[in-house]
Amino acid sequence: MNQFEQFNRMPTINEDAPPFKAVTTQGEISFPEDYKGKWVVFFSHPADFTPVCTTEFMTFGSMAEDFKKINTELVGLSVDSLYAHIAWLRRIKELEWNGMKDVEINFPLIEDIKMEISAKYGMIQPGASTTQAVRSVFFIDPKGKIRAIIYYPLSLGRNFHEIKRVVLALQKADAENCATPADWRPGDDVIVPTAGSCGTAKERMESKDPNIYCLDWFMCFRRANSVKKGLIEELKDIID
Repeated sequence: MNQFEQFNRMPTINEDAPPFKAVTTQGEISFPEDYKGKWVVFFSHPADFTPVCTTEFMTFGSMAEDFKKINTELVGLSVDSLYAHIAWLRRIKELEWNGMKDVEINFPLIEDIKMEISAKYGMIQPGASTTQAVRSVFFIDPKGKIRAIIYYPLSLGRNFHEIKRVVLALQKADAENCATPADWRPGDDVIVPTAGSCGTAKERMESKDPNIYCLDWFMCFRRANSVKKGLIEELKDIID
């Protein structure tokens, strides 16, 4: 077996997040055990002291409190050492970019010099690099299940508002037993579960419920105005 073939296996959606213990810039953590009851955005980046990663960490750092408001913690990883992490994060605080300055990174950044954690999560992809992690994002729910995964190449900086939108959409789906349509944002209509029988399909199409409308028997929506207006405005504030 090629020495890097093991890195090509990554956990999949609805699997338990592979557990590990790690040294981080915020002390040792046991993952995902230490995060029970919270959502986690677990992400990797290629290397410290690189320009794209620096812009990403400044953005994540400036949005950390926004994520906390939606019960979500951030955990980062790269294959660099703890001391490199500390030096880099101290330098980030001295930089100013895109209206952000004095950004302090208070979430854990994992040391993974041996690439053991990266291997568990398929973050090392030989087609991109054998010495750096690609830009992966794992969305992990309060029960420690992986709910969504996004992978980016080394050259592409992530859209962090989209990352937050994914968390909000997953939370919405869980709370209301619904699905979210393309480009959904808080305050938009949601999709109700597809009818599982002819009888249910007929009832849906003939329903007089003002909060439900159907484009066809398999495609029915629930209006956002069926939720309290105050909650909608609160969610809009969160994602903006």
